[in-house]
Amino acid sequence: MEKTKLPINLYAGILDIINAVLVALSWLILGTAFLGELAGVSGSVSITSLLVYGVIATGLALHIVGLIQSRKAGISIVGHILGVIAAGLFLLTMFLALPSFILFILSAVFTLIQKNVTKKEQ
Repeated sequence: MEKTKLPINLYAGILDIINAVLVALSWLILGTAFLGELAGVSGSVSITSLLVYGVIATGLALHIVGLIQSRKAGISIVGHILGVIAAGLFLLTMFLALPSFILFILSAVFTLIQKNVTKKEQ
């Protein structure tokens, strides 16, 4: 059986690492932006939160597309499912940042492995 590798899995795995860092820093990033807003720097909360949530939402979209492509190519979809859950939890509420952080790390590992599976395992 020939080993199949998809570039979208590599991109999703790298973005998961970036997302894990963003989630870990999200409290500091958004807290600093909020303090900037209190200090009179207008728009700092909205721009910063738009950036953080935009990158996380991009990861969600990448995982959905990667899930479909990986399933068709016979590659394990565990990493993509974990990535969708992690992004969904964080986008739902930032208070779930810790579970999202852990799931993004696990998602990166499983997505980058790109293990081929048989139809029975899928």
